[in-house]
Amino acid sequence: MGTLYLVRHGQASFGSHDYDRLSELGHRQCRALGGHFRSMGLRFEHVVTGTLRRHRETYEGIAEGLGHRAEPVDAPGLNEYDPEALVRAIHPGDLAHPTTPEAVRQHFRLLREGLLAWMQARSAPAGMPSFQAFADGVGAALAEAARPGGHVLVVSSGGPISVAVGRVLGLAPEATVELNLRIRNSSVTELVAGPRRMSLLSFNGLPHLHKPELADWVTYA
Repeated sequence: MGTLYLVRHGQASFGSHDYDRLSELGHRQCRALGGHFRSMGLRFEHVVTGTLRRHRETYEGIAEGLGHRAEPVDAPGLNEYDPEALVRAIHPGDLAHPTTPEAVRQHFRLLREGLLAWMQARSAPAGMPSFQAFADGVGAALAEAARPGGHVLVVSSGGPISVAVGRVLGLAPEATVELNLRIRNSSVTELVAGPRRMSLLSFNGLPHLHKPELADWVTYA
């Protein structure tokens, strides 16, 4: 038995030409989460992360706040899908860069449609695996992460985390997409890993930001 603490990366650089790096707020979110873990007396001897820059930066912030750093294990199966490829697969025309409110709304409308088409095998985004292969990669990465038992920290992205929860709960694609688009930056999802299956303990929690003065630290992208 063990508990996987699945952390979505801190706020990244949405709208810029290099999304894959944390914003200054993203760094603060992660240090605050590490401080929360420390206050709970949690210590992670086993840490698994995706291989993206925002995953590594998220763990470094958590480790700083926690005051303890274990050497993380890389797990490419925890990397995010390519949102641009998903959108292009259903909307091949030009799109405005998401820097205005209307462009951002259009981006997430198309992302929702693109995710669902991919999950239902109605699209084949360029350079991406099938959804089944993506989900199998997530499942294999989490099964491997759970092998040592105890408290395991897993740093990933909204897509893999929502897929993991969707599989555990047996959700339809539509529900999994909605979970994906609601996962907050630096949030914690807990899975209990038993000998035969995993079960959901909590989803999308922000215990480190439960203070009125930190309300503007809650972000989604």
